[in-house]
Amino acid sequence: MNSPIQKILFGSPGTGKSHKIDAEIIPYELGIDISKTPENVIKTVFHPEYTYGDFVGKLMPITRSGKVEYNFYEGHFLRALAQAYKNILKVHDKHGNQIEGSEIENVVLVIDEINRGNSAAIFGSVFQLLDRDDTGWSSYYVSINEIAFIKILELIGVTFSYDNRGDIDEYKLKPHDGVKKLETLQDKLKFLKFDLINRTIKIPNNLSVVATMNTSDSSIYYMDSAFKRRWEWGFIDIDSKLICAEGVAFESREQWINFIGKLNVFIKGNHKYIRGIEDKQIGHFFIKDEQIRKATIQNKLMFFLWDSVFNRDKKPLINLLYGEDKKYHDELITFGDFAKQVDEFINVITEKY
Repeated sequence: MNSPIQKILFGSPGTGKSHKIDAEIIPYELGIDISKTPENVIKTVFHPEYTYGDFVGKLMPITRSGKVEYNFYEGHFLRALAQAYKNILKVHDKHGNQIEGSEIENVVLVIDEINRGNSAAIFGSVFQLLDRDDTGWSSYYVSINEIAFIKILELIGVTFSYDNRGDIDEYKLKPHDGVKKLETLQDKLKFLKFDLINRTIKIPNNLSVVATMNTSDSSIYYMDSAFKRRWEWGFIDIDSKLICAEGVAFESREQWINFIGKLNVFIKGNHKYIRGIEDKQIGHFFIKDEQIRKATIQNKLMFFLWDSVFNRDKKPLINLLYGEDKKYHDELITFGDFAKQVDEFINVITEKY
């Protein structure tokens, strides 16, 4: 079973976020040798003009022999998704059984500057796929249009023959035999967990999505809470080190649920500093782990509080950790300052509320 990485590395410009992805995450955490399998690494950069069509796919006109034709060009996400499916397919025999001793190769989609584009618009309904279950696959299906689905089939190696009306007559996929019915092909490829009839897809557990985000004000494009919740977060400080406290914060879901109950009391008690209090409280599944590490509290929960809940005024966080004494009010200037206080943050919420 693969354990996909779905993480945004964030921090100041020039702190080595992209280098960390190339030098550490891709070769060591994902085991991808880009010199041998460059097709398993797909990279893109978000920017204000980047669209859903660039990310998933779009029809583009092309002139041939004086005639205008329209071709569908897959986007970076669709290409990464198809490559992940293809890697699963090649280690299964024609009966759909994984070949003994075979390993499924990982694929990674790298998105640089994820906050320089309109992420909600770029991902569209695909963002729902970012919710993963315990197996690493998407928890939910989403539907895509027929043209995009046919392109996925082409990219994984399906070829088509057509009847005299221009409709697909037969599907062929080596080493699988050709089949006449879409339902038969669906049955042969059921281990890929997509539905050819309803054109629904899932992200498989061998596809990771890793992004970088600069925290400078000039580059931030609004990312809503629902989008942020679906990622792990890793803060890179100005020394190019990942802020990652050792140890476990909560041993069980019961401890976590008890903690966020108290944390929500703190959040509601400071509602005058918050715009839109309803979606700024913390739900049970904000973090899904059974055992929750301090590093996860730092990089996901504390960053959410810093960047989304108390983004306008950090006074409640300062008072929480240091009280009303103004001599301590310069202790929390950056998120790095706040993240390093993870033990104190947990203790104060637990004991005070």
